[in-house]
Formats: sequence, structure tokens, C-alpha cells
Amino acid sequence: MQTQQASTGRRKRMSRAEREQQILAVAEEVFAADGYQATSMDDIAARVGLSKPMLYEYFGSKEGLLLACLKRCKRELIEASTVAAAGADTPEQLMHDCLLAFFRFGDEHAQAWALLRNESAVPSASVSSELEAIRLQQRDFTSGLLKAARPDLDDEQLEAFAEAIIGACERLALWREQRPEVTPEKATEHLMTLFAPSLTQNLR
Repeated sequence: MQTQQASTGRRKRMSRAEREQQILAVAEEVFAADGYQATSMDDIAARVGLSKPMLYEYFGSKEGLLLACLKRCKRELIEASTVAAAGADTPEQLMHDCLLAFFRFGDEHAQAWALLRNESAVPSASVSSELEAIRLQQRDFTSGLLKAARPDLDDEQLEAFAEAIIGACERLALWREQRPEVTPEKATEHLMTLFAPSLTQNLR
């Protein structure tokens, strides 16, 4: 009887990796809701159920925790884009599916999107560098897709067009916050109307 009670009362111990993911999920929520400056490490530690010294042991500082959150966003965004690209058969379908994946990522990971959007104002070279790395990751990914669809374009054109597409996606995502009736599908349709002709026309 005592053995059974001891067994049922014992909690499963989290691995370090599991605990880190738990911390990041909570921190992402708090950073997105309150902003970096107003976020308290005490609050995050309390929500996770850790002491603040233990939280610092995992990530070193509040900035280190924010950087870890941004890196997770970066990884999840490229994973979503890569999965979307894998199922396309034509250049038009490729662009459509990747645009749709971007807008759906924003809706399904609202906290991650809010984090990416809001933390551009954080006065930190490391944070600015990580945010730019996320943007460059998407630009290079988009440039690679365009190269497959339009092998006639040179490197400068590919980079310029990828920048234009990424910039349009970012601005449309911000616009959608004021127009919640615009679904990811509708936003994708708008951009496809704008960009799809360039996949088949020789722009040289």
C-alpha cells in the first residue's frame, strides 16, 4: 500500500529539454503580451514554477531568454515554409502554398508573430541581429523558390524580388490585424494576383 502511494504521488521529472520548451512557451506568451521592457523574470519564473535563479541558469538573462524565443520562432517558421514547399507541383502552386503557410503561421502562432513584430524596438544589437537573421532566412528561402521557378533570373533579381515578396507579406500581415475578416486564404489570393504573373513572364 505504501509502495503504491509513493508511486502515484511521485511526479514525473522533466528533462532539461522539456523544461526549456516549457519556459520558452511561457516566455513567448509574456513577451508578446507585455513587451520586452515590461516583462518580469519573476513573473515568468512564477508561471513556470521555477525560482528566478534557476531561470537564469537556463538562459543567462532576460535578453538571452528573448533570443531563445526568437530562435525558436525562426526554426518553426522555416519548418512551416519547407513543409508547404514540399507539396507543390508548379511554380504557381509553390508560391501560393508558401504564402499561405506564412499567413497561417501568423494566425496559428499569434504569440510568435507578436513577438517578431514587437521586439524590433528592443535596443539590443543581439536582438536586432536575430530578427534580421529571421528575415534573411525567409528572403533566402524565397529566393531559392524563385530560382527554381525562374532560372532565367540573375542573383540580383532573385534577391530583389524575394525582398519585395517578404516585405509585402510583412505589411499585409500588419494590415490584416486591422482587417480580421481577411483570412489567410484571401491574403494569399491578393498577393498571388500581384506576383503570380512574374512566374511565367520573362522580366528581362
